[in-house]
Amino acid sequence: MNNHINPEKLNECQLAIGYCFHNTLVLEKALTHTSCRLENNLSNERLEFLGDAILGMIISDYLYKTLPQYSEGELTKIKSVVVSQATLARVSLEANLQDFLFVGKGLNDRNFLPKSLLANVFEAVIAAIYIDGGFEAAYNFTIKYLAKEIDIVCKNQHEKNYKSILQQYSQKEYGVTPSYRVLQQIGPDHGKSFEVIVLIKGNEYGRGWGKSKKEAEQSAAKETLNIFMPTPNLVSNNASETCSTSETCM
Repeated sequence: MNNHINPEKLNECQLAIGYCFHNTLVLEKALTHTSCRLENNLSNERLEFLGDAILGMIISDYLYKTLPQYSEGELTKIKSVVVSQATLARVSLEANLQDFLFVGKGLNDRNFLPKSLLANVFEAVIAAIYIDGGFEAAYNFTIKYLAKEIDIVCKNQHEKNYKSILQQYSQKEYGVTPSYRVLQQIGPDHGKSFEVIVLIKGNEYGRGWGKSKKEAEQSAAKETLNIFMPTPNLVSNNASETCSTSETCM
């Protein structure tokens, strides 16, 4: 069994992601999934761990610098979507990382790789670039792929999907997916209204009304997000003033 990725594949990967490694061994490790862990322990698990932390720092830094008018709660909501597994898996595919992965026999169909695997390899590559070329190189690579995702969230394309945002937040913070329970329904069959409540780890949070269960769930998810990450309307103006003052003092 060949214990190393084909050097030509590594070269192709570097061209695809737009970064040339000084030490291609670290890239090889980032692309090696645990399903084919070797005797020399060459796999990307530890790089995933480091990459997750670096990714969080980069996105937080970028949001803080580019969105001075946004409150802490709003920045947290944006970040939760941008660093979600779904988003990272999508940009991993855009970077064509699935074509360069070193995986075990059970994962040979690269058209059906798990989202978690795709997201993890993206984080591992961030860490590999950081180790090889420093923070600025990792920063440039990350923002190259995620700036447009940030822009999408800021343009409120995710705003109505509060359930999706809450799910990402809850999974990251509590390790569980929120559930929803109908509290009551009123009105005739042709015009019912529903009240729904959010449950996370058995605890009750936001409630919401809607003309359908789905609409009520979105309303309840929105209310729950406001509980976890309040974003008062008056915060934006105060935040802008604070940023101006801070820049003067720095």
